Amino acid sequence: MSKKGKVLVAMSGGIDSTVTALMLHEQGYEVVGITMKTWDYASSGTGTKGKKETGCCNLDSFNDARMAAVQHGFPHFILDIREEFGDFVIENFVEEYMAGRTPNPCVMCNTHIKWRALLKRADALDCEFIATGHYGNIHQHTNGRYYISKGLDETKDQSYVLWGLQQDLLSRTLLPLGSYRKSEIRQMAEDYGYPELAKKAESYEICFVPDNDYRGFLKRRIDGLEEKVAGGWFVDKTGKKLGQHKGYPFYTIGQRKGLDIALGKPAYVTHIDPDTNTVVLGDEADLNRAEMLVQKINWLKYDGVTDGMEAITKIRYKDQGAISQLFNEDGKIKVRFYEDVKGIAPGQSAVFYEGNDVIGGGIIQRY
Repeated sequence: MSKKGKVLVAMSGGIDSTVTALMLHEQGYEVVGITMKTWDYASSGTGTKGKKETGCCNLDSFNDARMAAVQHGFPHFILDIREEFGDFVIENFVEEYMAGRTPNPCVMCNTHIKWRALLKRADALDCEFIATGHYGNIHQHTNGRYYISKGLDETKDQSYVLWGLQQDLLSRTLLPLGSYRKSEIRQMAEDYGYPELAKKAESYEICFVPDNDYRGFLKRRIDGLEEKVAGGWFVDKTGKKLGQHKGYPFYTIGQRKGLDIALGKPAYVTHIDPDTNTVVLGDEADLNRAEMLVQKINWLKYDGVTDGMEAITKIRYKDQGAISQLFNEDGKIKVRFYEDVKGIAPGQSAVFYEGNDVIGGGIIQRY
């Protein structure tokens, strides 16, 4: 038994997770690799003959992960979690769009599926830790709570998508890449003897929407969806009809392109009402909001906040964040921004930061 301990490493076959496993192995941990199959391309029903699966769920990636483990002398397993993944993540994805909201399936998967599946198998294999190739850092506060802080490489930082991890998960998670830049990880892959991995393209698609066409995915998942939502109207903020749209689930807050309506000026989706099948269009300035309500809160650094506490709040992954105040409201958090922010989308995640540290996060309910 290693003095460092035994760790179950999630290996997708990509550069980040492979270097994570090799780094921990080199540091003296007893590594067990595991590759999780969450989805298969055939199930997406795109009908594109011969197209490979993408992201974490293709056969080449499975083989790459297994080969790295074999070459470095540690065991590797493949774990099929398609059923539990589909039941929660995909149903949530569809339900959110049908409710007029914009979901973040990667956050839902991390929060409810991947880490729980990892921890369950870690216990079965007597592993003290689990590890992933995410860019972030985990610390323990003097109050005893575990929390995530931003990774050194802010261009790759993934703290935003990890806000939902609960204390029992964080206390056993290792994120070795948090103190490195992506360029350093590419060099490590070269040094470990995997030059092709260092050059491997990264996948940014949702794993179950490999062609990036979420509208097509919804149509294939819901029989007769187009007929169910046909006949809706684009309206302005006064309710005046501007023209017909293709169905409210096919639009997102802030969308400008692909509206197929000519108004003589740029138009943006500013609100979606599923009850009336209407999509409100307005000027870019109409996207500005001063506050929002956030639900399904998970606290990290502190066990809650006092009313009026200041935080930097991010409303999307690539958002720089905006200074705000947080107020408790019946188990939810009302966020008041010092200056208006643009494009708040219900269904997306709101993550609260104190400097580089994640205080907590939740799902945007409304603005």
